[in-house]
Amino acid sequence: MKAHLSRRYLFSASHRLHSEAMSPEENQSTYGKCNNPYGHGHNYTVEVTVSGPVDENTGMVCNLTDLDGFIKREVLARYGHENLNMLPEFAQEVPTTENLCIQIYEIVHRGFHFAHLERVRLEETMMNSFEYAG
Repeated sequence: MKAHLSRRYLFSASHRLHSEAMSPEENQSTYGKCNNPYGHGHNYTVEVTVSGPVDENTGMVCNLTDLDGFIKREVLARYGHENLNMLPEFAQEVPTTENLCIQIYEIVHRGFHFAHLERVRLEETMMNSFEYAG
């Protein structure tokens, strides 16, 4: 018997959408107000979905304490209250929310082994969300 568990977390971070491979005019036309030289911030909601068999003894897919601890330590501590442009993973990559979602997925996929990672969903605004499933 396989079940899914989704858990949501909140963090704030800033970024500027800008590509060194494009001219200032191309950056402006591509990213618009998100190309502001001073950057801008978001209150992100990240949702992590894991799956697995329901343990007969605990009745759970995985222990929420394990998932919460991992996400707080490996994701929220890394990205919370940061300028994403300053982080090594975005040195050569535009820190779009799509790319941030992929980075978070990779962190969880590499390090959380108590259940199978199904997907990561990242809400940037009430109107924008992005999802990555590997």
